Parts: sequence; C-alpha cells; structure tokens
Amino acid sequence: MSGDFAGLVAVVTGGASGLGAAIARRLVEDGARCAVLDLAVDDVPEGTVGIRADVTDDASVTTAVADVLDRWGRLDVLVNNAGIGAQGTVADNSDAEWHRVLDVNLLGMVRATRAALPALRESPSAAIVNTASIAATAGLPQRALYSASKGAVLALTRAMAADHLPEGIRVNAVCPGTADTPWIDRLLSVADDPAAERAALEARQPHGRLVSADEVAGAVAYLASPRSGSTTGTAVAVDGGMQDLRPRPRRG
Repeated sequence: MSGDFAGLVAVVTGGASGLGAAIARRLVEDGARCAVLDLAVDDVPEGTVGIRADVTDDASVTTAVADVLDRWGRLDVLVNNAGIGAQGTVADNSDAEWHRVLDVNLLGMVRATRAALPALRESPSAAIVNTASIAATAGLPQRALYSASKGAVLALTRAMAADHLPEGIRVNAVCPGTADTPWIDRLLSVADDPAAERAALEARQPHGRLVSADEVAGAVAYLASPRSGSTTGTAVAVDGGMQDLRPRPRRG
C-alpha cells in the first residue's frame, strides 16, 4: 500500500452512501484499510469492509469496533459521519423528534468515539474527524433542530480535542455547506418546485453551486492524515465561502 494512510485502519460511520461513502473511497485510495459502519452494508464502496452497526445502540457500536480490531488488529482513524436531517422551526418538531435526531447526530458520535478510544490511544497516528455542518455556524431557516445538533457536534469536537491531545489523539471537524447527496435529492423531491428549490440552495453558497461529496472527502482526508500532526481542535469549512464571505450579488 502507498499513500498518506498506508498501513493505517479507518472506520467511517454512515459510510455506505452520500458523504460517508465518498470519505471511505478517498481513504482507501490514499492507502487505508477502511471499515464502513452503517445500518445497511449490502452496497458499500469498493475496497471497504461493511459492518452493520446502529450508532443509537451502544452494544452494536462496541461490537462493530471489536470486529474491526479482530480483523486488522488496530484502529487509527475514526470518522464520525453518521447523521440524519430535520426540518422546521423550534416549534415544529416534537420532543420525540428532538431526542431521535440528537441520539443519532450527537450521541452516535459519543458512542463510536467511546468504543474506539482504547485502540486509538495505541495508535501512533490517531485522528478523529467529526462531520458537523454550515448549520453549526450560520443561522439557516427551517433548521432549528438540525442546527442545534450540529452546533453541539462542533462544541464536542473542541472539548474532545482538548481532552485527548495529551493522549496523542487529534480531533477535528469538517463543516460542509449544502452538499450534492442523496439526502438533498430526497429533500428536493418533496418540494413544491424542486428546480426552484435547488437553484435557491445553489445561490446561497457564494460560489454558486452545491458542494461535491468528493470535496468534503478531501477535507476529511487532510484532517485525518498523519501529515496534519499539528492540526487539532479546528473545523474546516467546505461551503463555497458561505460561512465567512459576503460577496456582492451577481448581476444577470
């Protein structure tokens, strides 16, 4: 094997589709042995090993990580990517929906990290990358619950980075803008005017288009790579400038 991740073992939660699949493919291309943890693993990226796991079930996650260690004897990189979406204002989602989304998006990362920590402490190149979102740093309409979950992920990332730096474990986050994934396709499919909704999503990102999954994967690979040994406790925005830029409106 060759590449930045040669000889290293990675786990990507939610890695069977969307951003997770792109991340898993990139890690394999860069030399990693990669396990994809997901609810359905019949169609995982080529070169990865699919392991069924439910991030809302602590025993399921613990068993899946143990499977990785039985298979390869080590774990160096954990990408906490599993997540679900939610729409609405703070008044629109029930308590049950708040609990469901936070259970996946936030506590799912806690469970996977907790299971992986003993092995990561033994790695000379330990890294954790959490998938946050532009929703963690910018107020978006109709995203109260989702934004709260991803804001918590960003805060958790910084706290984890502080806790585990003395153990040699780097922790960072990636904050994608609106990405061209199956989740967005499903969102658009129920819109009154899918074409207009897609155009609006593209227009709100300063570079005028949706973020590609491969662009997010590239940022994750950078953060997880041993070459980034002095990068920890940070969040990389992959959002076409949406977080910080205020460009003038384009003229037709």
